[in-house]
Amino acid sequence: MIGGVVAALAVACAIAGRGEQVAAPLNCMTLYPTPDLSASGDVALRPISSPFGIAVRADGRPRYHLVAEIAGLPEPRSLGNYTTYIAWGYTLAMDSAVKLGPVRNGRIDLGELDYIQFRVVISAERSAEVRARDGRLVLRGTSPSARLLAHRDLTTPVAPGALTDVRAGAPSMAGHSMATGSMSSGTWRMPPMPQRMVMMPGMAGLVPSASPYSPAASSPIARTPDVLRLRDGDTVALTASAFNTTIGGKSVTVLGYNGGIPGPRIEVPQGATISARVENRLEMPTSVHWHGIRLDNPFDGAIGLTQQPIDTEQSFTYTVRFPDAGIYWYHPHAREDLQQGLGLYGSIVVRPRDPRYYSPVNREETLMLSDVLMDDRGIIPFGSDAATHALMGRFGNTLLVNGGTQYSLDVERGAVVRFFVTNAANARIYNLSFSGAGARMKVVASDGGKFAREEWVESLVIGPSERYVVEVRFPNEGFSVLVNRVQALDHMVGAYTHEVDTLGTVTVGAHRARPSYSREFATLRVNRDVDSSIARFRGAFSRPVDHDLVLTMRTQNLPAPVANMLIGINAAIEWNDGMPMMNWLATSSEVSWVLRDPATGKENMDIDWRFGRGDIVKLRIFNDPSSSHAMAHPIHLHGQRFLVLTRDGVKNENLVWKDTAIIPAGETVELLADMSNAGRWMIHCHIAEHLTAGMMAAFTVQ
Repeated sequence: MIGGVVAALAVACAIAGRGEQVAAPLNCMTLYPTPDLSASGDVALRPISSPFGIAVRADGRPRYHLVAEIAGLPEPRSLGNYTTYIAWGYTLAMDSAVKLGPVRNGRIDLGELDYIQFRVVISAERSAEVRARDGRLVLRGTSPSARLLAHRDLTTPVAPGALTDVRAGAPSMAGHSMATGSMSSGTWRMPPMPQRMVMMPGMAGLVPSASPYSPAASSPIARTPDVLRLRDGDTVALTASAFNTTIGGKSVTVLGYNGGIPGPRIEVPQGATISARVENRLEMPTSVHWHGIRLDNPFDGAIGLTQQPIDTEQSFTYTVRFPDAGIYWYHPHAREDLQQGLGLYGSIVVRPRDPRYYSPVNREETLMLSDVLMDDRGIIPFGSDAATHALMGRFGNTLLVNGGTQYSLDVERGAVVRFFVTNAANARIYNLSFSGAGARMKVVASDGGKFAREEWVESLVIGPSERYVVEVRFPNEGFSVLVNRVQALDHMVGAYTHEVDTLGTVTVGAHRARPSYSREFATLRVNRDVDSSIARFRGAFSRPVDHDLVLTMRTQNLPAPVANMLIGINAAIEWNDGMPMMNWLATSSEVSWVLRDPATGKENMDIDWRFGRGDIVKLRIFNDPSSSHAMAHPIHLHGQRFLVLTRDGVKNENLVWKDTAIIPAGETVELLADMSNAGRWMIHCHIAEHLTAGMMAAFTVQ
């Protein structure tokens, strides 16, 4: 059970006998009886264990583990010529069904279902062997994901459940008013709306309360090599500046390190220490955060906590040590929404001491994912004095891999490729897969090192600031397409559509790769070195929680049309911007995202946790689904590492050291943090606009 204020916020599904509790608005279905029966029931939507924390199919369909608690069912024979009760999973339109199995009073495990919006129906049947529902209906319920249909019924007055073309008579975008202000470099332009969406009522003519900002290109600087291979004691120079480039065929002004997006990839051996001299040629202060690296506190890059900002035309030299093998990255910790969103990011690969740390592969590739929001004139301006898109974060409509829109790779037939993948997007969670050429993928490592065991995966789910290492074998000649496939939500109509973005192409040649690593690839390694690194922490897995955090939000002075559409029940995971106008109009002046300590009532930077160096700290984080716009948050811990122990009470069966974990709306996640690095550090949401809107706290390791 979750304690204190957290318990007051969560409404429980009645899962008897286990002491379990889930947040009802997003993870619990109520089963309603037919009028002549007094039966009742709940169905809990339980997490399915996944190396990514989020279980979905390659096409983006969510995977649920359904557990029912039923009471009051009479003997089936009392209702007619029936011998049993059967549960069925239906689509909303009731046009297809999955047999979930026999049910009775008490707790019943209904197994897995991968529908997006669905109904659960229980009927009395003549036999447990029936393949289709034929008997009497007794209980029925609808998934929480269908509650967003209220948007459609409120804004489009038709019969409940009827389908209509909501585009007819939709508000025009013509005549949209503009605004200017300090640091303004133009006028506001409305963000483009996906063709399937329409503007919500009352939005026409509104603009964000902030002034628009677009960077002006400075004098070009010489671009450094894309990869910098450094040794212990080396120095690297990074210059942050604005420059012109081409994205999607349009000339745009962006920000980057050393004249490129991404900045140079830094490769260092494990245990090395380097110096990084950062020069600021931007129009605003900046810093560099060395994300995920357990470095010395003064060089963490957290403005106001570990350093003063690097002012324009000034520089700062960081000393960065790399104790852990893995994949990391660097980015600003000042107005991340703007600076990171315009291209200030780069990757870091720390080569392990042990040459057998990973399995052998034919080649390695580094993929940095991001996106930019563009129209036919270029990049949509950012807010100068406040972040726009403060509700959901700024989703781009142009997806980038390594700064470009057309990633390509040539490999030989049968080649095994190791991909180091980093998500540098402000808000987007990706669901990546390789389609074609018989490609098969396994995940081998994440933020801070290898998994306890390797796993085959259909797709790679990666949230903002997370990193994963995956290995892919391409056995057949031809083409394999790197795609992002999700179920995109339209808040206006409360419905989902299948959305596919092509990020790149792998061309597989006719010649066979030499040497062949097919045998090594087919082996799922069990990493005993990881188990050894975790062994001394296992005694703390079941102990009481040390600290709770509640994730929530407040709004103030939002435009009435925006405020009126925030109904508080959304989706556990939102893969797209399902309300582009509302999101754009809400700035960090109107939206406050909150980390709350329920034990003290303190919020954000008023939280002041203190630990001793070497402490093992158990944290429980509850993402309150009753807030005005509950959504998933990637929570990042500076300077330390942690293990994800449980999600809604479901044990994580495959551990890996992390520094960022996605907390879906309505979910409770338990983390075990290794507080081994002294200093004053941050914990925050890594959706850049949420951080800018206040979602950060501090803790001290003494």
